[in-house]
Amino acid sequence: MADPARARKLADRIQEIVARMLESRVKDPRLGFVTVTEARVTGDLQHATVFYTVYGTEEERASTAAALASAKGLIRSEVGKQTGLRLTPTLEFVLDSVPESAAAIEARLREAAAKDAAVAELAANATYAGEPDPYRKPEE
Repeated sequence: MADPARARKLADRIQEIVARMLESRVKDPRLGFVTVTEARVTGDLQHATVFYTVYGTEEERASTAAALASAKGLIRSEVGKQTGLRLTPTLEFVLDSVPESAAAIEARLREAAAKDAAVAELAANATYAGEPDPYRKPEE
């Protein structure tokens, strides 16, 4: 079992290498506007998962996934050269769902804020259901 700090450093290095490769060396026309968001490496340093986002439509995401799958060998060989590891980790590309999740959370927050404003407006114009001062007072 490798050191967790070493796995994190390797993941950061793999993220840099993959991003640079996608920017400069991979010339696939199917490759859209890709951002490498994160890389994770297993504890034994044998498998790396690279998370990415694609700006565009669903079909652009699908074509980018196909382009990444076809360029996986080239990218893996470059990762092996630049990291100097005896065994180069296998690469897996996973579409990152963070932007969609963030958009859904923001929509729910806007909806909650609108409901809060409606409740605050009702509370501002509200009157007590019973007497204005329901507490007993000593008789005079």
